[in-house]
Formats: sequence, C-alpha cells, structure tokens
Amino acid sequence: MLGIVHIVDDDASFRTAIERRLKKAGYEVATYPSAQHLLDRLPNESGPGCLLLDVRIPGLSGPELQSRLGELGSTLPIVFLTGYTDVPTTVQAIKAGADDFLTKPVKPDQLLRSIQRAISRHEATRSIRMELDTIRAHIAALTPREHEVFELVIRGKTNKEVANALGATERTIKAHRHRVMEKMQVQSLAELVSLAERAGVLDSVSGSRQTS
Repeated sequence: MLGIVHIVDDDASFRTAIERRLKKAGYEVATYPSAQHLLDRLPNESGPGCLLLDVRIPGLSGPELQSRLGELGSTLPIVFLTGYTDVPTTVQAIKAGADDFLTKPVKPDQLLRSIQRAISRHEATRSIRMELDTIRAHIAALTPREHEVFELVIRGKTNKEVANALGATERTIKAHRHRVMEKMQVQSLAELVSLAERAGVLDSVSGSRQTS
C-alpha cells in the first residue's frame, strides 16, 4: 500500500470518481462528506497518508478544517482542491502549511504527483517524530541524578566540574555519565549533545541558565 488518502468533499460523485482513481493507483482511500465527519473520525497517523480537501464545503470550510487539525496536532499534509480561483485563500492555505492547491477539474497525473509528494513528506515527518519520541523516552528513563549529570555534561562541563557542582566524587560522576551514555545509546559526547539539541533539551538548558 502506498498510503491512505482522506478525501473531504461534499460532492458525492466527485468523491466516488477520485476514490476509484486513487485505489486503481494503489492507494487506500477514506471519504468524508464534510469537515465534521472527519473530525468525528480523526485519521490514524500511524501510517503514511495525506488529506485531499475541498475549499468550499458545508459547515467548516477547508481552511478552517486545516486550522482545526493544526490545533489538534495533526501532521497529515493537505492538498487543497477548489473549483474557484481564489488567490487570497490559496496564499493563506499555503502559508498555513498546505502542500498544494489544485483547481478542479484536476488532471489525473497532476493529482497523483501532488499526492505522492504529500505522502512522501508525511513519511519524512513521521520518521523525524518517531526519532524524537525515542530520544525523549531515553531521557525520561534517566534517574534524577543522571538527569542532572546529563544536563551539565551537554553544557560542556568536565567530570571534575560536574562533581564540584553536584557535591560528588569524580568517580561517582564517571559512573553516572557511563550510565547516561548507555541509556541514551550513544558512544561519544558529540552524539549526546546532538541528541539533546534535536530534542530541544540543549535550548531549554541554555535558557534556564540565562534566566538564573
């Protein structure tokens, strides 16, 4: 399966035609006649996918649904479809993160290319998110003392400086540091700092140091 495409459009015949076309191309498809229907059955983002969204639909409009999904933390890329050329709406949607903005009737090749790009981006986003979740889980597994050592080490403190700051012996700090490296699954200080930076820990540590 190439991924799942969620189609939100109040035109039943259009939904059916696009669903048939996408399934033929190898995609899984879910259809919704309104934005509320999608919100009532929020898509599972455990696999690659995207949203094919009409701009003008009853109730919540396409851009309004885009905003609501953003508030809910959705990472599904959005490809907008419209039967009307509306430059301000297009600009607003793209600025808000839409992947593409297509005008009906859309050519099959153009539609498939746009969906393929959107799903590829979603796969990349999911990969980054899963990596960050893993890093944060490793950090959460540190004991309070290991976390203190971790924060001082990523700020460039030597074992001696960490020992002085925490009122411990260098030998004890070396043992804590070794366990931190094991739990974080890294082999070097550079790797540890890199993980901390990607997880946003280094920024928060620097910020708290500046305000203290």
